[in-house]
Amino acid sequence: MTVRPGLVLHAVAASVTAVLLAPLALPGYVLRYDMVFVPRQALSWEMIAPADALPRAVPLDAVVSVANLVAPGWLLQRIALVAIVYLAALGAARLLPSRRLLPKVVAALAYAWTPYLAERLLLGQWALLLAYACLPWMVAAIRDVRAGRPGAPARLVVAAAPAALTPTGGLIALAAVVVLMPLRQRATAIALAAVTALNAPWLVAASTSAAGGASDPDGVGQFAARAENWAGAWTALAGTGGIWNAQTVPASRESVLAPLVTVLLMAAAVPGLIELRRRWPGGAARLYALAVGGFVLAVAGIVGPGVALLEWAVVAVPGAGLLRDGQKFLIPYALVLALGFALGAERAAAWLARRFEPSAGRVLLAGAALLPLMVLPDLAFGAMGQLRPVRYPADWQQVAARVADRPGEVLSLPFEGYQRYSWTGDVVVRDPAPRYLDAPVLINDALRVGTVTVDGESPRATAVGALLAAGRPAADAGTPWVLVRRGAGEPSVAVLAGLRLVYDGKYLQLWDNPSAPPVSSVAGDGRRAWALFGHLLAALVVLAGVLRLLLPGSRSWYGPPTHQFGEEESWPNWPRSSSRPWPGASSASSASSPRSGA
Repeated sequence: MTVRPGLVLHAVAASVTAVLLAPLALPGYVLRYDMVFVPRQALSWEMIAPADALPRAVPLDAVVSVANLVAPGWLLQRIALVAIVYLAALGAARLLPSRRLLPKVVAALAYAWTPYLAERLLLGQWALLLAYACLPWMVAAIRDVRAGRPGAPARLVVAAAPAALTPTGGLIALAAVVVLMPLRQRATAIALAAVTALNAPWLVAASTSAAGGASDPDGVGQFAARAENWAGAWTALAGTGGIWNAQTVPASRESVLAPLVTVLLMAAAVPGLIELRRRWPGGAARLYALAVGGFVLAVAGIVGPGVALLEWAVVAVPGAGLLRDGQKFLIPYALVLALGFALGAERAAAWLARRFEPSAGRVLLAGAALLPLMVLPDLAFGAMGQLRPVRYPADWQQVAARVADRPGEVLSLPFEGYQRYSWTGDVVVRDPAPRYLDAPVLINDALRVGTVTVDGESPRATAVGALLAAGRPAADAGTPWVLVRRGAGEPSVAVLAGLRLVYDGKYLQLWDNPSAPPVSSVAGDGRRAWALFGHLLAALVVLAGVLRLLLPGSRSWYGPPTHQFGEEESWPNWPRSSSRPWPGASSASSASSPRSGA
């Protein structure tokens, strides 16, 4: 029976996804740090044009709200998480320039089962991981744009669109186009314009927000990469780990053996990267440059000159606060490491096959494929149950119904952006109120990291925080509603003075503020109009890309993956007669046609 490589790769991606996300078979919502889905997220102007906050979730929240019109929140969350793991595995596998099946499987697992994915998933940054999953597809689409293939610009738009749901992902997509595309070409200008348009929602919202672009320089040290074991922060980053939040690091990363495995991966990747450059003349070097740039941003927060430069930039350069958490820019490095490790394993297997017998090479490749799972076993089954779904208590729906009857701004207390709820198992969660309630919700955008509080950017949140810290009642904030989380940190009687209790549940209380001024229309229609224009522009670009892909003549993302051991290697989907594995490579570098070894 003939094995169809394409089906095998889909099966591998599906298996990895099932093992990693097994707890999502249970009902409910996975709530953890920034990952907050609700049954129905109402669309509001604050999601399109935040009045006094930086657009960290633009256009993400608006897209989720629109999608909520056709699918409930629990389903949207599962679609997003499954897409992350599945597309990451499949994209890396099919991007690998090999005609053998097993090296592609190695690449799939080396990219879809990493410390980076584990730590960002446990931090709840699922939207950033969409950029992680889409990068292999963006690289392939850029390759096709350079080659002038039909439908390639449309594929680039569709691949970059999920990444641009957050500012960081959008910047990574822009950087990929700038670095991987050649200069002074019409195709480059078109691709850059399209991806820039995808970033228009948050760019316009940031330029019109009252929050300003400055950030707290204390965040540079708090969000810097950290050591996870005895080998230090540099080694943690080399293994794609090193996230600033120790609570989101799998226990296996603290093992004394973890640095040794990192050294093994890198040692295997070195000959693989040499082989990758031989198979992708010109293109591999550009990809390496992208990876090096991301790694430099990751280490900037832990070296003296880099720290000083970042502390200056976050204050003086609008939007530079995005660079404080530099570890998140390791995405291109993680892709290069996965591809290099897979090709390095393939070369070692070819040597074993020549020296001994073909089965020895296959055994080595099978071991290389399983290595990521063995060194990070606690990522399985939802990080050993840490991604277990929970249900929202009925209190939330009761509060939402009362607020909907009389719309008005809600002050959420305790005044902390991240809180622990007993019904989530005391997991730290971003306050769900802004997404659950169909009303503006005022929460604290400052972030407490250990004993240090990193100031937020919202002037209004800062003013209310100062009011509460001075011991004044919450009624003085002027919001029509005050929502109180019951349990630890519950506000005192003095803080609630002047309020009227309208709902008293097991987990939540809702208080009415009789002294609040009448709700009036918010100024800033011009700002909203510009922000709406940015969203519509991005939506039109995505729609145009999707329609183009539906037209006859648009090729698929990749040609059929082949896996014959020992056949001539080239970039997938290139004609067999082509002598230029990467468009734009010099004829001298493309003259030799490398072969896989066995």
